[in-house]
Amino acid sequence: PLVFFAAVLLVLNPMLNAGPLLFGETRMGRNCLPFTAYKFRTMLPCNGEKRGAFDGLEHARITRFGRVLRVMRIDEVPQIINVLRGEMSLIGPRPDSFEHAQVYLRQVPDYALRHRIMPGISGFAQIKVGYVDGLEGIKRKVEADLFYMKNASFRFDMWITWRTLCVVLGARGA
Repeated sequence: PLVFFAAVLLVLNPMLNAGPLLFGETRMGRNCLPFTAYKFRTMLPCNGEKRGAFDGLEHARITRFGRVLRVMRIDEVPQIINVLRGEMSLIGPRPDSFEHAQVYLRQVPDYALRHRIMPGISGFAQIKVGYVDGLEGIKRKVEADLFYMKNASFRFDMWITWRTLCVVLGARGA
């Protein structure tokens, strides 16, 4: 099924989402080290302006096909490459853009603590808090990440996996 899915994306992407299929972005990983996280591209190229650490998502740049990929959380699938490379785990704090994370390290209490473990494709903050922007949103995300770290267990990971699958199968992503 995964090979079929990948083939469908390869065929549809040039027609519905002109440009490269994959997108790589420098993210902050374990021990605050940078790595390149891979995703299926869902946005048009930016016009040179950089989004600030506390700015909202640029919804106008999301393509129609990209919106479908995001709602179903399919855009995150290529991060399996990062898991296989040992840069991410399946469950853990979601990695932020490296540039934004550098700002959060200075302005968000306890933000650095979430980098003591490997980032994940999905995590407790992802399903509990969802997509956030702004300082208060980042603080809520950090609280959820630290709760996860304090209570991490196989059972908790399985529950997060289940909730993530519910979001994916129910197409309730952001």
